Amino acid sequence: MSDKSMREMQKEVDAYISQFKEGYFSPLSMLARMTEEVGELAREVNHTYGEKPKKQGEADNSIEYELGDIMFIVICFANSLGIDLQKAHEMVLEKFNTRDANRWTKRDT
Repeated sequence: MSDKSMREMQKEVDAYISQFKEGYFSPLSMLARMTEEVGELAREVNHTYGEKPKKQGEADNSIEYELGDIMFIVICFANSLGIDLQKAHEMVLEKFNTRDANRWTKRDT
């Protein structure tokens, strides 16, 4: 696998979804799907770092896999609404670098 930009990932997901007549789900359905995936991530984190062990014979869904599912849904959501996630990321990072510039204790560099 190669490094891909967010725009490349959005194009890749769009090419995948575009092959189906159904296309993207509605925003409300995607939000429900995202919530479902976040729940699956929470379950994996709880099994790995929490007090709740997996049942004997229960499948091992990795945290990495669940994060990948969430990322796919986020990309689908953004694509369906015409949102450039690379631009959105840059806007959020700018916000953190200005509004929260002195909020946290920085490491000595």
